[in-house]
Amino acid sequence: MKQYRYEEFTVIIETQIKEGIYKPGHKLPSVRAIMRKYGMSTGAVQQGFDYLMSKGLVESIHKSGYYISNVLENQVSISTGKRLPVVRDAVFKHKLSQTTSLRAGRNSLTEFNVAAPGDLLVPQKMILRTMQQVIRAQGAGLLRYYPSTGSEELKHNICKHSAHYNTKMNADELIITDGALQALYIALVSTCSAGDVVAVESPCVFSILQVIKTLQLKVVEVPMDFQTGFDIGYLEKACLTTKIKAIIVTPNFQNPTGILLSDDQKKQLLNVAQHWGIAVIENDVYGDLNFTGQRPSNLKSFDESGLVMTYSSYAKTLAAGIRLGWLSAGRFFQQAEQVKFSTGGTVSPVYQETVNQLLNTHSYDRHIRTFRTQLSKNAYHTINLLTTYFPKGTQMVMPAGGYNLWVKLSDEINSKDFYLHCDQVGVKFTPGETFSFSGDFKRFFRIVFADQYSAKRIEGLKLAGKG
Repeated sequence: MKQYRYEEFTVIIETQIKEGIYKPGHKLPSVRAIMRKYGMSTGAVQQGFDYLMSKGLVESIHKSGYYISNVLENQVSISTGKRLPVVRDAVFKHKLSQTTSLRAGRNSLTEFNVAAPGDLLVPQKMILRTMQQVIRAQGAGLLRYYPSTGSEELKHNICKHSAHYNTKMNADELIITDGALQALYIALVSTCSAGDVVAVESPCVFSILQVIKTLQLKVVEVPMDFQTGFDIGYLEKACLTTKIKAIIVTPNFQNPTGILLSDDQKKQLLNVAQHWGIAVIENDVYGDLNFTGQRPSNLKSFDESGLVMTYSSYAKTLAAGIRLGWLSAGRFFQQAEQVKFSTGGTVSPVYQETVNQLLNTHSYDRHIRTFRTQLSKNAYHTINLLTTYFPKGTQMVMPAGGYNLWVKLSDEINSKDFYLHCDQVGVKFTPGETFSFSGDFKRFFRIVFADQYSAKRIEGLKLAGKG
């Protein structure tokens, strides 16, 4: 059988992957290096890399090169689809002490539990320079009240940005919010009352669960399949027996798993919601942070019913202190507008004008291109470090974007002993049990890779893996 020229190097790479010489996250030689070594043309080498990518063995990272993908032995493989849908009261049992800054203490070597971009990845100069320009240009005008729903120019610019990924939003249905959680709060109050049932992902970021608890709602936790994402079949079963008022979902790079739903899955989910007349509250805070390919569409781009309420924030993409988000409220705009007014009026004019200027000048887009490239490098580097320093049997869900990695401990490890060891060496992760009301994820933890890797951070993972 005739051998393709590129097989001269792809066969070797495949063999080295199987033998464990190349591990997940390892960077492969450059196109030029392979051209020189094998005397191949650029086209032949590119064909080889395309072939490896088609087999799911290799990922291309923009302006960085080619990396080994997370191979099957490192993938989380657990069954979650056989459980029957259960309506739960939204009750945490002393879990908030295990999250984010509340776990920080004096004995802190390094923290991987804060879901915010690190200082070295925040575009500080760009943000501060733009903020200064805005203050000089508008002066005392920034000290006045802005409209409760936000600056009209900013809303139009947000709509223009969304059009780049084929999402048509109406500025008249847009509300500027004090971050993503306020947007979620407004969406839930606009669609639900105390005692109503909402469907959420499982695992689901604990901040969403805390809002649900505060509003005294009940939940059906829909399992996340760690290969395909949100279990739509499970949701359909739940709808047969339970009146669900809203579905809260993160189709693009879900927290904590980093999973991306396909367009077909998004359409299927929307069909279920439309069939039962259920409001869909779409969290798109990580949508701009794709590792490869085009920025994904969101549910809003397929919705003609007005049932989808999409929200996002610039805290995850610019800086944690930029407390500015938005909610596209669809058919629920009138209720959402009233709720927004009751929360205290306008969002900081300085933040609104700063973000507006960044969108106007395309500075935001330039930053995002750099930021998501760095995040993709960090994701592969994190997988490589965990594969190297953590015990065999540690499993991971390969994220498609965002900055969270979902990790399952080896069965041989006692999870309580592991967290005790991490506290002793000063390394902070977020325990998996905080991502559910059910307690199903005690052997999991989330690691955030939205900061540059220093020798200190690498040493932290090395020490944690010895636990």
